[in-house]
Amino acid sequence: MNMVNLAEAKAHLSELVAQAEAGEAVCITRRGKPVAQLTAAQTPRKPISLTVLQALTDSMPIQTESAGEFVRAMRDGDRY
Repeated sequence: MNMVNLAEAKAHLSELVAQAEAGEAVCITRRGKPVAQLTAAQTPRKPISLTVLQALTDSMPIQTESAGEFVRAMRDGDRY
């Protein structure tokens, strides 16, 4: 955890927000004592409907070749 005094936090707030956004917690201190902690906000995830997911996978065509053959064909083909 990165510890920063309040004056430095005011001067470099955008950099500290970028650090927090990247997953690093930042502790803000006043007179050497922790007073606040800056962390990334947790965004709620939408729930996945299993019936919709099943319908989507059922609508996809079945692959006739293996993954290895598919990648080999892409590699050796004239895609370049």
